[in-house]
Amino acid sequence: MNYLCGLKNKCKILKYCRNKKMYLTAEKKQEMFAQYGNDARNTGSSESQIALFTFRISHLTNHLRSNRKDFGTQKALLKLVGKRRRQLDYLKDRDISRYREIIKKLNIRK
Repeated sequence: MNYLCGLKNKCKILKYCRNKKMYLTAEKKQEMFAQYGNDARNTGSSESQIALFTFRISHLTNHLRSNRKDFGTQKALLKLVGKRRRQLDYLKDRDISRYREIIKKLNIRK
């Protein structure tokens, strides 16, 4: 049997490994919210949500490059892209200057 972390006695097999590091920690989220939103506690602003979606999209894209047949991840990626697109459309309708600023910061092309 193949264990991700090498701890045979303490882990489940492969995808249920408890010692595997998460790619998006709470500290990373707070840092992103502080950078793209006005405040670290302002987690609901459009800019911070778009930044979070962009980070998750880039992570899933890298995962799919090495795991081409992971169709569950592919579906999740398409959902995230749609959510980000709706947030960007909302921001574009409400405030075009904030829209252009977040597009420039995150290097998202349209």
